[in-house]
Amino acid sequence: QKMASELPPDRFENEIVGGDDDDDDLQSMTGSIASSVLTADGIHDVTGFYVVCLVILIGDMSRGVFFPSMWPLVSELGGSQVTLGYAVAAFSFGRILVSPMFGRWSVAYGYTKTLLFSCSILLCGTFLYAQVQNVGRAEFLILAQTVLGVGSGTLGVTRAFIADVTAQRNRTKYMAWITAVQYAGFTVTPFVGAIFTKTLEDVDLQWGVFRINMYTAPAYFMSCVIIVTLVVITLYFRDRVRIQTQKDSKKKSSRRAAIDDHANRMTFVGLTVYDCCIFGCMLLNVATKGSIGSFETLGVSIAESHFDMFSARAGAIVGSCGTVGVMALLSMGYLSKYLTDIQLICGGMIVMASGILSLAFLDDDKVNPSWKFILAIFMIYSIGYPIGHTAVIGLFSKIVGRRPQGELLGWFASAGSLARLSFPIMSGYIANYAGISVLFFVLIGVLSVATIVTMINRKTLIMLSQ
Repeated sequence: QKMASELPPDRFENEIVGGDDDDDDLQSMTGSIASSVLTADGIHDVTGFYVVCLVILIGDMSRGVFFPSMWPLVSELGGSQVTLGYAVAAFSFGRILVSPMFGRWSVAYGYTKTLLFSCSILLCGTFLYAQVQNVGRAEFLILAQTVLGVGSGTLGVTRAFIADVTAQRNRTKYMAWITAVQYAGFTVTPFVGAIFTKTLEDVDLQWGVFRINMYTAPAYFMSCVIIVTLVVITLYFRDRVRIQTQKDSKKKSSRRAAIDDHANRMTFVGLTVYDCCIFGCMLLNVATKGSIGSFETLGVSIAESHFDMFSARAGAIVGSCGTVGVMALLSMGYLSKYLTDIQLICGGMIVMASGILSLAFLDDDKVNPSWKFILAIFMIYSIGYPIGHTAVIGLFSKIVGRRPQGELLGWFASAGSLARLSFPIMSGYIANYAGISVLFFVLIGVLSVATIVTMINRKTLIMLSQ
């Protein structure tokens, strides 16, 4: 109570009746005030926040840096678009295998040990990737991608940490910040891969099993970054101890009691309203991540086949639009003042569907104007996905509330990884056997259905997120 009385008055604005948000602030504090400072902007552990941002960045850098050279590497290994789909999906398959487990470990063994272990696996994955060309088989590329996915399967852990060090009323803003870091990892860092592809296109130096060329340089670059991250975690990151407080049920506000009663009602499918909302948020995660996963898989291939672009240029376009997307994410705090999470989610998915629609009528017999590709990537990577998907994460975290979030956010991350596993494979088969236009109409249908269902259930989602 003494600590609470010393906080600035603006920390106690009553956005939620009954002071539940203030309890959330106090629950997030650790026993060591020296290592957990409550700052004016609402982050309880600033150093830990920055370290977690670094872990998030390298997790998706291991996807983005390889983006420009992935399709040329698959082609050199004798693979097709279907092979590319499996290679991209393998990364997400690795995440699915471990995300819930890492979430449990973060509660049982602490954040530090979990992050050190996962980053060590990620380092092993980069070494395997660097040897793909020596082995000369697409199956080994899929194995390397799987190990990289396992090493980066800490999205649930890092999001749980952010939820632990921020107040619920500011949760969407800070989730947007870490999503901006994640987004920069797989949409801005293709710039780095494009530089390697351009400068090392005709270079192939070899010393035994070590080769330096456009395919291996990104892997060795990632190895160096991960080693630095391991050192930073060891020196600067400290675990948090969550303090559990006993709430007096007599003090529960009538509004909170009404919300809890509604959340615990059974639906016709045999699940509570709360469980249905949690499951629904996971499906929204699947819709948004799956759609952008399809572009991640076939983006370079589409640029080459329908727009006569080099892979380096396509990577630069994605990186440029990703940079704008990061700026959009950093503005989420401002947007959330005027728009609800539901409006941001639906608006983002509508913009994504519109961007995909602009590519649905490409001419297969001649080179299409490049502005169509740029416009679609801009609408998807700069506006639609970053805003819509981040609002989904914020909504999910708010609905979970003060319950332990590690494992639940691990399952949420696994749902996204499942989308990145299934959609790339589906995209490869559809594009290969039915044509690229059919694929685009399928994605438009998925996003349209998700938008309609969200709008129908918007009142329940808003109520449970309070």
